[in-house]
Amino acid sequence: MGKLGGNRNFGYGKQLAWAGKNALMDRYGQGHFGTRATHEERWCQFVHYLKGLNIKDARQIDHGTIQQYGTRLRTQVSAGKVSVAYAQNLLSTVNVVLQAMRKDTVLLLSPSVVGERCNVRSTVPASYERTVLASPIAALNSKGEQRVALVAALSRDFGLRFMEASLLNCKQALKQANRLGRINITLGTKGGRGKGVDRWVPVNSNTLNTLKAAADLQGKANNLVPENRTYAQWRDHANSQWRNVPKTAPIKGFHDMRAAYACERYQYITGYPAPVIAGQRLASKDIDRQARSVIAQQLGHNRRDVVSSYIGSAQ
Repeated sequence: MGKLGGNRNFGYGKQLAWAGKNALMDRYGQGHFGTRATHEERWCQFVHYLKGLNIKDARQIDHGTIQQYGTRLRTQVSAGKVSVAYAQNLLSTVNVVLQAMRKDTVLLLSPSVVGERCNVRSTVPASYERTVLASPIAALNSKGEQRVALVAALSRDFGLRFMEASLLNCKQALKQANRLGRINITLGTKGGRGKGVDRWVPVNSNTLNTLKAAADLQGKANNLVPENRTYAQWRDHANSQWRNVPKTAPIKGFHDMRAAYACERYQYITGYPAPVIAGQRLASKDIDRQARSVIAQQLGHNRRDVVSSYIGSAQ
């Protein structure tokens, strides 16, 4: 979608909220539904803030406006009303929409002004106890959402991102598992790092059953994405289904299951609970470091320090 007629809101429409929506469509095109919807919701919060300043046109927004908003968000973070991550996301959306509208980065403001994120996990993953998955998976199966249920199971059993679990060729992986006792994750990896990079994840008798079920459901296809949906449509559908099924634990999304997997692997490798489970590091520093290196590779990360966001501090 190109610019609309007129100059108000840089030609994207008379109303600020609507103009932001049009600018996002211009930036992302017809796809990226989830991303656009998230930005639209955050942009509306900024629009509400602007109304309090009697700003009704994006052309009135200047550095002072953005800095004021950043200060307001930082105050909310300090008061414990919002998390640092959410405040940073709100400011990131303002950057994205204004860049799309203005076609420049003149008003760009670093999200770090609201505070620095803490990248060390301090809460136990909600899906750490495998029994809590029984309820949502049963509910999904009863609704005929076996693919969503299996993507959740694959995420938990192998520490996969949603895209990795969705694009995994389960039939091929099952052959690898039967032959080698491990599977190689190459598709859907973050930043495309899977190509030419081996990322082997171990398989045991329990997780092998998940692979078998997924391979059966996959049939003649190459992955679990339904043939009548694009990946983006499938992602939005699966996330919606997951949010709306009853759960006995607050498992917000599929990423929680990656953290649960990492904690489980840590205990298997070191013989001690993960620091976030135990409340402190119990393994020796050397063993802890070795475990983090292994887990980083299995999760598809290049750096060992990233693992703290999954299993807790190494201190």
